[in-house]
Amino acid sequence: MIRITARSPLHEKSLQQLLQHHLPTFLGVQFLATEYSTGKSHGGRIDTLGIDHEATPVIVEYKRKKSPNLINQGLFYLDWLQDHRADYQMLVYDRLGPHAPNVINWSTPRLICVAPSFSRYDLPAVRQYKCSIELVTYQWFGRDLLMLESVGTRLGR
Repeated sequence: MIRITARSPLHEKSLQQLLQHHLPTFLGVQFLATEYSTGKSHGGRIDTLGIDHEATPVIVEYKRKKSPNLINQGLFYLDWLQDHRADYQMLVYDRLGPHAPNVINWSTPRLICVAPSFSRYDLPAVRQYKCSIELVTYQWFGRDLLMLESVGTRLGR
């Protein structure tokens, strides 16, 4: 559980911006890109792309409300990431320098889903996947205190 003084977001974008600003503290991830386009053929935008301390690619998806499609949407983007490694490597090269893409750990890219809550079916479903999926809930206390809590993790490592 991580607590930080912040202004309560009214929209998903506000939450996304707040967490991206403090990504290493909140999720142990270095920020690479926001609203990353997966191209016309794939048709999507990844909320946040990052890389963790083990050089593992990380996708973070946010929802302001409980969403039955959050995990599926994240898996859709993980599939894209696996098929477009060169795009991710170029992003890492641009953001972190010429040697960084050489150490990317592709063994188990991570998906972090951030939402106020998840259904009772989400945690058992996550356990069935062979990839690394983390479910993180958030809750606001008043307008000044945000709490994040990991409620489920499936580490595919």
